[in-house]
Amino acid sequence: MIPTPTQSAAPAAVAAPTATGMGKYRWTICALVFFATTVNYLDRAVISLLKPYLETEFHWNAGDYANIEIAFKLAYSFGMLGVGRVIDKLGTKIGYALSTFLWSLAAIGHAFVSSTFGFSVARAFLGVTEAGNFPAAIKTTAEWFPQKERALATGIFNSGSNVGAIIAPLTVPLIAETIGWKWAFIITGAMGFIWLALWFWLYEVPARHAKLTQAEFDYIHSDVDDLAAASIETQPKVSWFKLLTFRQTWGFVLGKFLTDPVWWFYLFWLPDFLNKQYGLKGTDVALPVAMVYMLSSIGSVGGGWIPLNFIRKGWAPFRARKTSMLLIALCVFPIVFAQQLGQINMWLAVLVIGIAAAAHQAWSANIFTTVSDMFPKRAVASVTGIGGMAGGLGGILLSALVQKRMFVYYEGIGQLDKAYFIMFLICGGAYLLAWVLMHFLAPTMKQINLDETAPAAQ
Repeated sequence: MIPTPTQSAAPAAVAAPTATGMGKYRWTICALVFFATTVNYLDRAVISLLKPYLETEFHWNAGDYANIEIAFKLAYSFGMLGVGRVIDKLGTKIGYALSTFLWSLAAIGHAFVSSTFGFSVARAFLGVTEAGNFPAAIKTTAEWFPQKERALATGIFNSGSNVGAIIAPLTVPLIAETIGWKWAFIITGAMGFIWLALWFWLYEVPARHAKLTQAEFDYIHSDVDDLAAASIETQPKVSWFKLLTFRQTWGFVLGKFLTDPVWWFYLFWLPDFLNKQYGLKGTDVALPVAMVYMLSSIGSVGGGWIPLNFIRKGWAPFRARKTSMLLIALCVFPIVFAQQLGQINMWLAVLVIGIAAAAHQAWSANIFTTVSDMFPKRAVASVTGIGGMAGGLGGILLSALVQKRMFVYYEGIGQLDKAYFIMFLICGGAYLLAWVLMHFLAPTMKQINLDETAPAAQ
C-alpha cells in the first residue's frame, strides 16, 4: 500500500525522481485505457460499415443516415457534459466501469431494432453512454502519469480508436455476409464485458494500489504543482460555471468544436466516400479503411512522442505542445487535394486521407493533454466533458447544416463529388484556425488556480 499524500507525496515531488530503475505499472493502466478506447470506437464504427446492408433493408437515403448520425452526436455531446461531472464525483474506477457496461448494452441493442426511428434511439443511447470514455481516460492519465509523459500516454491509449476502426472493416462486413448484420452488433458489443473483468482486476487509483512501488508513485507525482495529487478524490469539485470563467477552458472548447467534426466525418462517411467514388462495398472496403486507421495509429503515438522529444531537449512544456500542434495542423492541409490525387490512383487518395487522419489523432493526443496541463486533476474530467460536448455540437452543426443538406442536394443532381470536395476544404483549414484561437486564449498554457477570478490569458 502506498503511503498517504501527507506522509510522502510532498517530499517525492521535491525530489523529482526519474523513470529509471522503477516499476512500470502505469503502462499497464495505459494498456487498459487503450483496450477500452478500442472497444469504444469499434462499437461506434459498426454502423458505417453496415450502411449498405441497412440501406437495402430499411430503404435509407443520405438524409436518413445523417439523421441517425445526428442522434448519436447529439446524445454524445450532452452526455460528455454530464458524464464528466459524474466521473469526477464517482472516480475513475466506478465511473469508467459504469460507462463501459452501459455502452456495451447499447451496442448490442442495435441488433434488436426493426425501424429507422429505432436506430436513432439506439444510436442516441450509445452516444450518451460512450461519452464516458474520454473524460475517464484523460482523468486516468492525469492520475497515473507525470506531465511530461501524459501526451505520450494519451497518444497510446487514443490509438485504440484507430485500432477499433481497423478491426471494424476487417470483421464487420465478414460477419454481416456470413451470419447477418445483427450478429455484427452483438459480437462487437460483447467485447466491453471482457474489458470490465480486466478493469476490476487490475485497476485502482495510485494512492491505494497494492502493486505500485513507492519509486513509481513518487515519479507519477513528481510535478511541482502536484503535491496533493494522490488525494484528489477528497477535494471539492468545481462547477461548470466556474470553469467557464477561464480563458483556458474556452481555448480547449473551441479547439474541440472545430476539429472533432473532422474525425466524425472520417468515421461515418469514409466507407461511403469509397463506395460512391470508387464503387467499393462490403469486404472490398476493408483494406483501404484499415490503411487509413493504421496510419492514424502511427499518428496518435507519434503525436505524443513529438512534444516529449521537445521537452527532453529542454523546451518548456507549453512551447513543446504549441509547436507540435502547429506542425500537426499543417499536415492536415493536403487532404484538400485528395480527389485530384484519386483521379491518378485511388490509393493516393487513401494515403492523403490517412495522413490527415493520422494528423488528427496526433492533434487529439495533444489537445487532450492541454487539459491536464492547464487544470488541476480534480477538474480534468469536467473540462474534458465540456470540450467533448463542444466537439459533438460541432459535429452536429456540420452534419445538419453542411452534410445533410449538401450531400442530399449534390446526390440528387448526381454531383456528389462536389460535396466531398467542400468537406475536404473544411477539413484542411479547421486545425489551423483552431490553433490560432487556442494560442490567443492560452498563450503559455499556464495551469490555473481555481480560486482565481476573471483570469487573463496565460
